[in-house]
Amino acid sequence: MIKKILVSQPQPASEKSPYFEIAQKHNVELVFRPFFKIVGVTAKEFRKEKVNILDYSAIVFTSRTAVSHFFRLAKEMRITIPEDMKYFTISEVVALYIQKFVVYRKRKVFFGSSGKLPDLITVMAKHKSEKFLIPVSDVHDEHVKDMLADKGLKFKEAVMYRTESNDFKPDEKFDYDMLLFFTSTGVHALKKNFPNFKQDDTRICCYGNAAQKAAEEDGLRVDLAAPTPEMPSITAALDKYLTDNN
Repeated sequence: MIKKILVSQPQPASEKSPYFEIAQKHNVELVFRPFFKIVGVTAKEFRKEKVNILDYSAIVFTSRTAVSHFFRLAKEMRITIPEDMKYFTISEVVALYIQKFVVYRKRKVFFGSSGKLPDLITVMAKHKSEKFLIPVSDVHDEHVKDMLADKGLKFKEAVMYRTESNDFKPDEKFDYDMLLFFTSTGVHALKKNFPNFKQDDTRICCYGNAAQKAAEEDGLRVDLAAPTPEMPSITAALDKYLTDNN
């Protein structure tokens, strides 16, 4: 019987989140506890990369985190972003987030319709004359470079934030029946925090191929994997799993 589930993400801001509906429906306790945290690189650290932001005519954002740290660094370094700078984002949600930092003009903002990287790269390929700068974490998919190079795009990846383990405290309980992971970093952080962890009856749920691959590499049994055609979201997969197993 699954009674207590650890979700390795921050707690949703909205009370209408499907997670809370699942908790009530299945009478389970959900604990939102990220295994890692995002820390921005300093201006001094960024300068060591020898990247001049103003050498680029377009910025590519794959997340709101990337947006925040790009504009944070620009401000710290007292760089005025040109009004004709173009922005390419993974989705419309990320595109709209840019409004927090600059005047939003649709003619300068482009985004993929599916929220997936190949779709964004297709949009970028229509603007081959641009020089793209891509803010990334210190942990990111290296195969993206190959996808961009295949399209003949001029680009540079620049580390603007990094992922650090959000270590558990000695007195912090770890008595969960199920663990939900979303990234390979989160999975590896489990072994870092609990090197003697034995899975036994603890269910492991992974969202995304990277998390699933990391779990299997660490010798963990993956009991639930998403997305699938039938279960496109982690909450839909979790709801069905609890229905079938509780």
